[in-house]
Amino acid sequence: MKSIDIRDLKNSLKGYFDITDYLIPQAEAEQAIREGVSFRGINILILIVAIFIASLGLNTNSTAVIIGAMLISPLMGPIIGIGLAVGIHDFDLMKRAFRNLMMATLFSVATSCIYFLISPVNEAHSELLARTSPTIYDVFIGFFGGAAGILAIGSRVKGNVIPGVAIATALMPPLCTVGYGLATFQMHYFFGALFLFFINSVFIACATTVGVKLMNYHIKDFSNPQRARKVRNIVYSIAILTMIPSCYLTYRMYQQSTFISNCNNFVDQQFNFEGTQVLHSSAVMEGKHKTLTVSLVGKILPTDSLTLALTDRLPEYNLGGTTLRIIQGDNADGNFDATQATSTMLRDMYQVTQNTINSQRETIDSLRAVNAVAVANDTIAARISPEIKVLFPEIKDIAITRAISSSIDSMRLDTINVVLVSYNRPMGVAQSQKFKEYLEARLDKKDIIIVSTK
Repeated sequence: MKSIDIRDLKNSLKGYFDITDYLIPQAEAEQAIREGVSFRGINILILIVAIFIASLGLNTNSTAVIIGAMLISPLMGPIIGIGLAVGIHDFDLMKRAFRNLMMATLFSVATSCIYFLISPVNEAHSELLARTSPTIYDVFIGFFGGAAGILAIGSRVKGNVIPGVAIATALMPPLCTVGYGLATFQMHYFFGALFLFFINSVFIACATTVGVKLMNYHIKDFSNPQRARKVRNIVYSIAILTMIPSCYLTYRMYQQSTFISNCNNFVDQQFNFEGTQVLHSSAVMEGKHKTLTVSLVGKILPTDSLTLALTDRLPEYNLGGTTLRIIQGDNADGNFDATQATSTMLRDMYQVTQNTINSQRETIDSLRAVNAVAVANDTIAARISPEIKVLFPEIKDIAITRAISSSIDSMRLDTINVVLVSYNRPMGVAQSQKFKEYLEARLDKKDIIIVSTK
C-alpha cells in the first residue's frame, strides 16, 4: 500500500513537470533561432541604436534607460544559436552564429567607444561599476536565463520570458562598459566588463545546449561523432575555465563582505564612550592589507592608549592583522579638511563648524577693535596730564569721553567729544582758546566741547 502511494506521488509530480504537450515542433523552434542568428541590415542598425541607448543610460546612471536598451538589443540570437548548434551537432550553424556574435560584439564595442569619446561626461557611475566585477552569481544568472530562453523558444507559451531573459542576463551594459574602458584607457573596466559579457554568453549557450538535449531535439550530423565529442569537450572546458575566475572573485567578495561586517560589529560594540561618538567608520581591504579608520567627535580621548587597547581586541572579531586608525581633533595634524571626510554627514558637519568658527573669529576681531578704541579713550587723559600740568597749570582735573547726541527734530544720532575740566584758578579767553586748539591737535579730533565742572 505504501509503495502505491509513493508511485502515485511520483506520477503526480511528473505530471506537473511534463512539458511534452507544450512544445512546438523542433523545425519551428530551429527556424526561429536561425532567423535570430543573422546579423545583417536592420539587425545591425537596431543593435547600434540599442548600444547608443545603453551608453546614454550608463552615462546618466539611468536604470530605466539601460533596461530599455536591453529589450531592444538582438544580441541573444547568435548566443542561443551557438547553444543549439552544439546540441544538435550543426557545425555550419555554429560557425555562422559564432561569426555573427563576434561581428555584433565588435560593432557594439566600437559604437560605445565612439560615444564615450565624444561624450562630455566621462565619470563612472554605479551602473558602470556594477559591470566590472563578475562573480559566480553572474554564472548562475547567465545559465538560468539561457534555460528560460530556450524553454520559451521551444514552447507555445511565450509570455514575457524572452524580454525578461534579455533584462536578467544584461548583455548590453557590459559591452558598453568595455567601450567606456577603451575610450578612457581604463583597462580594469575593459577586462572586467569583457569577462562579464563572456560569462553571460558562455552560460546562456550552455543552458541552451542542455535545454535542447532535455527536449530531445534530433541530431543533424551523425557522420562525425568524434568531432561532436571534441566540440562538446571544448565547450565544457571553456565553461569550467570561465567559472574559475568568477569563483575566485566571489570568494574575494565574500571576504570583503565578512571583513566589513566584522568591522561594523567591532565599532558598534567597542566604541561606546561617554561624551564621544563615532562620526564615521571606513573598512578597506586591499589584498592582505586591511585598515579600519574610525572618526570620533566630542570629548577628546587619549588616542595612543586607546588605539593600543582596542588593537588587542581586534582578533576577538576575526580582525587580526587589521590596522586601526582613530581620527580625533588632537591627531589631525592641523591639516584636516573636508576632503578627509568620506561621508556626506562628516563633510557637512565640518563645513558648518568652519563657518561658525569664521563667524566667531570675525566677531572677536570686531570686539577687539571696539575695545581697543575704548581703552585708548579711557587712558588718553592720564597720558596727556603731565603735558597739561606744564602747559596749562590753571587746570586741576581733566576727563575725556565720547557721548551720543540725538537731534530732537530729525532724530539723527551723532558722536560728540566732551572734555570735563576743573580749574585751580580761572583761565583767560586767549588761554582757553589755546587750550582747545591743543586738545584738538593732541587728540586728533575736531569740534571738542569743553565743559567746566568748577
